[in-house]
Amino acid sequence: MACRISELLIDCHDPQRLADFWCEVLGFSVLGTDVDGSIQIGPPQGAGGVQPTLLFSPTTDPKVGKLRMHFDVNATDRDQDAELERLLAAGARPADVGQTGEESWHVLADPEGNEFCLLRSRLD
Repeated sequence: MACRISELLIDCHDPQRLADFWCEVLGFSVLGTDVDGSIQIGPPQGAGGVQPTLLFSPTTDPKVGKLRMHFDVNATDRDQDAELERLLAAGARPADVGQTGEESWHVLADPEGNEFCLLRSRLD
Protein backbone atom coordinates (compact mmCIF):
# COMPACT_ATOMS: atom_id res chain seq x y z
CA MET A 1 0.00 0.00 0.00
CA ALA A 2 1.20 3.52 -0.79
CA CYS A 3 0.85 6.72 1.19
CA ARG A 4 -1.35 9.63 0.22
CA ILE A 5 -1.18 13.26 1.22
CA SER A 6 -3.74 13.86 3.96
CA GLU A 7 -2.93 17.45 4.89
CA LEU A 8 -0.65 20.27 3.86
CA LEU A 9 0.73 22.68 6.46
CA ILE A 10 1.34 26.30 5.59
CA ASP A 11 3.14 28.65 7.98
CA CYS A 12 1.64 32.13 7.84
CA HIS A 13 1.29 35.39 9.72
CA ASP A 14 -2.52 35.48 9.69
CA PRO A 15 -4.10 32.00 9.68
CA GLN A 16 -7.66 33.37 9.67
CA ARG A 17 -7.03 35.55 6.62
CA LEU A 18 -5.49 32.66 4.65
CA ALA A 19 -8.15 30.21 5.80
CA ASP A 20 -10.86 32.60 4.61
CA PHE A 21 -9.10 33.14 1.27
CA TRP A 22 -8.48 29.45 0.55
CA CYS A 23 -12.01 28.47 1.69
CA GLU A 24 -13.32 30.92 -0.92
CA VAL A 25 -10.93 29.66 -3.62
CA LEU A 26 -11.50 25.93 -3.00
CA GLY A 27 -15.04 25.83 -1.66
CA PHE A 28 -13.66 24.44 1.62
CA SER A 29 -14.94 24.94 5.17
CA VAL A 30 -13.14 25.51 8.45
CA LEU A 31 -12.80 22.09 10.10
CA GLY A 32 -11.17 23.17 13.33
CA THR A 33 -8.99 25.61 15.23
CA ASP A 34 -6.13 24.65 17.53
CA VAL A 35 -5.15 26.41 20.76
CA ASP A 36 -1.97 27.69 19.05
CA GLY A 37 -4.10 29.56 16.51
CA SER A 38 -3.73 27.05 13.68
CA ILE A 39 -6.80 26.67 11.46
CA GLN A 40 -7.61 23.54 9.47
CA ILE A 41 -9.78 23.76 6.37
CA GLY A 42 -11.02 21.07 4.05
CA PRO A 43 -13.86 19.82 1.89
CA PRO A 44 -17.33 20.24 3.41
CA GLN A 45 -17.56 16.47 4.04
CA GLY A 46 -14.52 16.75 6.37
CA ALA A 47 -11.04 15.29 6.67
CA GLY A 48 -10.02 11.85 5.54
CA GLY A 49 -11.30 11.99 1.97
CA VAL A 50 -9.40 12.09 -1.28
CA GLN A 51 -8.61 15.81 -1.05
CA PRO A 52 -6.02 16.83 1.55
CA THR A 53 -6.91 19.37 4.20
CA LEU A 54 -4.89 22.57 4.66
CA LEU A 55 -3.56 23.60 8.05
CA PHE A 56 -2.55 27.25 8.44
CA SER A 57 -0.10 27.55 11.30
CA PRO A 58 0.93 30.91 12.79
CA THR A 59 4.54 32.04 12.54
CA THR A 60 6.43 35.29 12.80
CA ASP A 61 9.08 34.14 10.32
CA PRO A 62 9.09 36.14 7.08
CA LYS A 63 8.49 34.52 3.70
CA VAL A 64 11.78 34.65 1.83
CA GLY A 65 11.95 34.15 -1.94
CA LYS A 66 9.92 31.97 -4.27
CA LEU A 67 8.26 28.93 -2.70
CA ARG A 68 9.82 25.58 -3.53
CA MET A 69 6.37 24.00 -3.68
CA HIS A 70 3.11 25.61 -4.71
CA PHE A 71 -0.51 24.81 -5.48
CA ASP A 72 -1.91 24.48 -8.99
CA VAL A 73 -5.66 25.05 -9.21
CA ASN A 74 -8.16 24.47 -12.00
CA ALA A 75 -11.60 25.98 -12.41
CA THR A 76 -14.47 23.53 -12.03
CA ASP A 77 -17.49 25.49 -13.25
CA ARG A 78 -16.20 28.32 -15.47
CA ASP A 79 -13.44 29.09 -17.95
CA GLN A 80 -9.98 30.26 -16.95
CA ASP A 81 -10.66 33.97 -17.60
CA ALA A 82 -13.78 33.97 -15.42
CA GLU A 83 -11.94 32.05 -12.69
CA LEU A 84 -9.04 34.51 -12.83
CA GLU A 85 -11.49 37.37 -12.24
CA ARG A 86 -13.03 35.49 -9.29
CA LEU A 87 -9.63 34.79 -7.71
CA LEU A 88 -8.49 38.39 -8.09
CA ALA A 89 -11.74 39.60 -6.51
CA ALA A 90 -11.15 37.16 -3.61
CA GLY A 91 -7.75 38.73 -2.87
CA ALA A 92 -5.25 36.99 -5.15
CA ARG A 93 -2.83 39.13 -7.09
CA PRO A 94 -0.60 38.52 -10.11
CA ALA A 95 2.89 37.27 -9.23
CA ASP A 96 6.08 37.29 -11.26
CA VAL A 97 8.31 34.26 -10.80
CA GLY A 98 10.13 34.68 -14.09
CA GLN A 99 7.44 33.52 -16.49
CA THR A 100 7.67 34.61 -20.14
CA GLY A 101 4.06 35.64 -20.69
CA GLU A 102 3.56 32.79 -23.15
CA GLU A 103 2.39 30.34 -20.49
CA SER A 104 -1.10 28.89 -20.60
CA TRP A 105 -1.43 29.42 -16.83
CA HIS A 106 -1.54 32.47 -14.55
CA VAL A 107 0.86 32.81 -11.63
CA LEU A 108 -0.88 34.39 -8.66
CA ALA A 109 -0.13 35.03 -4.99
CA ASP A 110 -2.47 34.59 -2.04
CA PRO A 111 -2.87 37.44 0.50
CA GLU A 112 0.47 36.54 2.16
CA GLY A 113 2.39 36.26 -1.10
CA ASN A 114 2.39 32.46 -1.46
CA GLU A 115 2.51 31.68 -5.17
CA PHE A 116 -0.01 29.41 -6.88
CA CYS A 117 -0.97 28.81 -10.49
CA LEU A 118 -4.36 28.88 -12.18
CA LEU A 119 -4.19 26.31 -14.96
CA ARG A 120 -6.12 26.55 -18.21
CA SER A 121 -7.98 23.23 -18.18
CA ARG A 122 -11.31 22.90 -16.39
CA LEU A 123 -11.92 19.95 -14.07
CA ASP A 124 -15.31 18.35 -13.48
